[in-house]
Amino acid sequence: MNSSLLKLRELQLAIILALLVAIIGLRAPVFLSVKSIDSLLTDAAILVMMVLAQMLVILTRGVDLSVAANLALCGMAVALLGQKLPALPVPLLIAVAIALGAALGSINGVLIGLLRLPAIVVTLGSMSVFRGMIFVLSGGAWVSSHQMSPAFIGFPLERLLGLTHLVWFAVGATLLGWFVTRHTRFGRELYAIGNHPVAAGYVGVPVRRRVCAVYTISGGVAGLCGYLWVARYAVAFTEIANGFELNVIAACVIGGISIAGGTGSVAGALLGALFLGVISNALPLVQVSPFWQSAITGTVIVVAVVVNAREGRRTGKQILPLQAREAT
Repeated sequence: MNSSLLKLRELQLAIILALLVAIIGLRAPVFLSVKSIDSLLTDAAILVMMVLAQMLVILTRGVDLSVAANLALCGMAVALLGQKLPALPVPLLIAVAIALGAALGSINGVLIGLLRLPAIVVTLGSMSVFRGMIFVLSGGAWVSSHQMSPAFIGFPLERLLGLTHLVWFAVGATLLGWFVTRHTRFGRELYAIGNHPVAAGYVGVPVRRRVCAVYTISGGVAGLCGYLWVARYAVAFTEIANGFELNVIAACVIGGISIAGGTGSVAGALLGALFLGVISNALPLVQVSPFWQSAITGTVIVVAVVVNAREGRRTGKQILPLQAREAT
């Protein structure tokens, strides 16, 4: 990991984000109001958490395309559980969602980390399976707000020190992600795997176990976000968060997290998520059509991929297949 390159990329993205906010603020001053910023942070909180988890996966040269389907399945499961047993406390429902999501993520981890199957194929398949399981579990029915308890739907938007619980979850995930990637052996080993998986195996890094772990973590975070999503919008249906995995991966790419693995930071992931959050929340205020919103987002992603590719060539990094990793 080249820290100077990371700092430069993060600084550039922060400047671009600040300019974007300033331009939109000049066009629509209401965007800079306290209420608008609070809404932006609340709306972006789930994306921030999902991006931070996806970052850990991408650091190991993997990708998890099943996160949105995992989120949707866990959200539907806890919504149905809350409907059947409305007296269950919210912390217990959150624990169930995290456990279910982690269990689903661990399936990906075993197939990719232990059996060394291609990540994109495994997670694409599990995405379809999870989406199908939502329909089987719910029978195609919706769970709407009047079928959920007030505590269930109220928790994400309750406030602590002026911020919603959703924002505090994102803050906690950011601090935890920073600590893990900067100050733990686990985090350093993820960068080692991404930079050179074979060498990492030779020096004693448990590559297979670490790969299993990051997919399990990704699933657990998706499970948590499944509850938060359903409770935030007070509805659960089969198409929850359809396509959201693309936003997650896009935010990672925009934030400078290299798909070649081994490069990325929590600050970059956070800025990438906030960038997409600003686009989705602010552009409608300046009456930009949905087509142009997608076009702008797509253009930014392409530019980010080009920049990442140039940096990858500059550092001479080559992508090695998963099968080449040392079995440890």
